Amino acid sequence: MTTTQSPAAPAAPTRTYADYSAPLWRRWLLTREMAVIALTVAVFVYATINVDNFDGPLTVKFLLQDIAPILLIALPMTLIIITGEIDLSVASIMGLSSVLLGVFHDSGMSIPAAAVLALLAGLACGALNGFLIAYVGLPSLAVTIGTLALFRGIAVGLLGTTAITEFTDKWSDLATNTIGESRIPLVMIPFAVLTIAFVVLLHFSTFGRGIYEIGLNDEAAHFTGVNVARTKFILFVLSGVVSAFAGIYFTLRYGSARGDNATGYELQVIAAVLLGGVSIFGGRGRLHGVLAGVVLIGVISSALRLESVTVNVTNIIVGLLLVASVILPSVLAWTSSRLPRKAATPPESSSTPNAASAGV
Repeated sequence: MTTTQSPAAPAAPTRTYADYSAPLWRRWLLTREMAVIALTVAVFVYATINVDNFDGPLTVKFLLQDIAPILLIALPMTLIIITGEIDLSVASIMGLSSVLLGVFHDSGMSIPAAAVLALLAGLACGALNGFLIAYVGLPSLAVTIGTLALFRGIAVGLLGTTAITEFTDKWSDLATNTIGESRIPLVMIPFAVLTIAFVVLLHFSTFGRGIYEIGLNDEAAHFTGVNVARTKFILFVLSGVVSAFAGIYFTLRYGSARGDNATGYELQVIAAVLLGGVSIFGGRGRLHGVLAGVVLIGVISSALRLESVTVNVTNIIVGLLLVASVILPSVLAWTSSRLPRKAATPPESSSTPNAASAGV
């Protein structure tokens, strides 16, 4: 008796991740971050052409000086929101550091020594937030709303309604001067250094990968070896220190230490971060989109101010941008889910049934 079999069909080729992923150009260009960058460039070009004096050297200088504190605070705020948390106390830390700088300097202390103490106060404020959120387990929204009032109350309590305006000319000029003959303020140098540090931290380190994991699922991140509590604590400490530095710059630039300095800045920072592509639900975002979002808001505000548009109208436009940045991802996801999808092709069988046996 003999048995014959048909030849087996060839096995389906093995497919890799690259076969399923989009091309590199598409992953880089067709993103929310690149859309914000393109919109920023378009608004800047439009303002340069249509708004009088927008492209003047003083306008660019003042634009960068105005957005410098927001640029600084947006760096740690981006990392915090990616983890799914939020820090509403950043502006009050700016105000407290401003008051401490003025009080210490008014008592006879040099500006550098007073600035160091103000930075330490910012570190303590961030550590308090981080401890309550990371180790006690309280929600960041409730904690930072409370510390917002606490830090602002301490700042106003130290000075009341008075202001300290006597600062050394050398340090005040340092906060307002530019790099050589360019339009770029000197504050952009420490900002560039901090930007490089935060980019490396978020996008090129295991610490940064842990931040994204926490934002996607903090419990899963814990089981993969990420120290969730320590990561959140470090981020809030960084936020406190950078906010204090922004408060010191704010004070020296305007030459005034007041308890109500930088009121409302926390909303501008959060608006810029969300507009730059960071998800309010955590787990998504890139720093280059956030920086473009800050510049976009700054360009719109500066152009409208030169056109004699009131601050209320500017706030309405910024608010609409913020609402759109939060709603748009959900709308796009819903639209994508409603579109018809191409049916998946079933894989080829690696073998065929045996042929019928024949007997002699």
